[in-house]
Amino acid sequence: MIKRALISVSDKTGIVEFAKKLKELGVEIISTGGTARKLIENGVEVTKVSDITGFPECLDGRVKTLHPVIHGGILAIRDNEAHMAQLEELNIKPIDLLVINLYPFKQTISKENVEFDEAIENIDIGGPTMLRSAAKNFKYVTVVTDPRDYDKVIDELNENNEVCYETKYELALKVFEHTSHYDTLIAGYLRNRLDGKELPEILTLTYEKVSNLRYGENPHQKAAFYKEVGKNEGSLVNAIKLHGKELSFNNINDTNGALELLKEYEEPTVVGVKHTNACGVGSGYDIYDAYMKAYECDPKSIFGGIIAANRSIDYRTAEEINKIFVEIVIAPDFDEEALEILKSKKNIRLLKLENISKKQWERAMDMKKVNGGILLQNVNCQLYKDGLKVVTERIPTEKEMEDLKFAWKVCKHIKSNGIVLARNKQTVGIGPGQVNRIWAVENSIKQAFIEVKGSVMASDAFFPFSDCVEAAAKAGITAIIQPGGSIRDQESIEAANKYGIAMVFTGMRHFKH
Repeated sequence: MIKRALISVSDKTGIVEFAKKLKELGVEIISTGGTARKLIENGVEVTKVSDITGFPECLDGRVKTLHPVIHGGILAIRDNEAHMAQLEELNIKPIDLLVINLYPFKQTISKENVEFDEAIENIDIGGPTMLRSAAKNFKYVTVVTDPRDYDKVIDELNENNEVCYETKYELALKVFEHTSHYDTLIAGYLRNRLDGKELPEILTLTYEKVSNLRYGENPHQKAAFYKEVGKNEGSLVNAIKLHGKELSFNNINDTNGALELLKEYEEPTVVGVKHTNACGVGSGYDIYDAYMKAYECDPKSIFGGIIAANRSIDYRTAEEINKIFVEIVIAPDFDEEALEILKSKKNIRLLKLENISKKQWERAMDMKKVNGGILLQNVNCQLYKDGLKVVTERIPTEKEMEDLKFAWKVCKHIKSNGIVLARNKQTVGIGPGQVNRIWAVENSIKQAFIEVKGSVMASDAFFPFSDCVEAAAKAGITAIIQPGGSIRDQESIEAANKYGIAMVFTGMRHFKH
């Protein structure tokens, strides 16, 4: 039975109504600072914490509830005779309900140009301490940190004159999730202020749920979408859905892959993705030209795929997109006529993402879950080690070098072993995810819908043998970009010289698994 409640909240949503209902049930309310003022102003009688402790709030409110009279009332085990005898001896009354949410640290650090001292001042101390105390003693103390749970507590009190064990357990779990999230935000904020990029000795991560998903990678798997706390400019979590059904697990994964590749380009560019691999990439003088290049690379694979563009979609581009079925189109904006055209298809999802080209790579981390652990690495945000080095007798022409750089960016984002053929800032053939490099080369040539002769080739890692250069020469490829670093590099260089192929080393590989 709840006789006494302590209420102290930063988020005052619904607190007056909740307190009034508690008073109707005969519950005594203790409160602090701004919460006490809010309740008193709205006609709710409260006892101030300072009247209970016999000690005034001090240090600009930093110390209010850190007192044995408060924590003893929360932590006492009610069916422990010694505990209850001590409470009586010390004149401490039990606190049966604790209603607390914390200083708005997340909201504070999310503000533009927030001062460090302001962020630090919004680290709550007394709140988490009381919450943890109550959650530890949940068998006897009901603890509420989420305003959405107020009605549930009132309903149970009205029906049963108490809150059931199962509900108290769930509320206690919420507390530890909440305080863990809160502390992780603080640790992350402090870590991100450091200039170094050292991986932490202890890794704590926190995410907030965006939505439940219909299913995971396959229909029998449950899934949800979570976001990092922060501004996340240019991230899929900030995209606004203008049309279509909810995104699936695979939609989100594929679209994120398309966005990360798109961010490599500044000129008008379109990326087509299928099952996380690029199936067509094109850069042009406008977004229509870029789309046509991306589409023509592989009209088969782009069907049912994802299209990402770094310029607004106009009506001409929309008309072309509408000729095929695609799952998603994501762009910084859509012209009114383009929206009207694309919305004629019920199942297409249209996503608007402002700042679509914004990179958040400097401090970003890439994570891969393995059974029993996690792999953590810096995001792959570089292209070359020390610039480009021509290693063959023939130097690439200006146009070839432009296409080599274009192809290299695509190759960085496809699954290894990966090969990309390109010409005129358009992918010609893509050979991703092969278990050996010659198969990737052969697939990129064999599956090409555009004439391969005269194109350039990018390889995400070095050639272990000269067979890849031999295959390239046979197909009419004129220039190659690759990391170099094989003990057989010279064989590949000699083969390139033999066929008049220009070859450039980047000094940096781009495996993607």
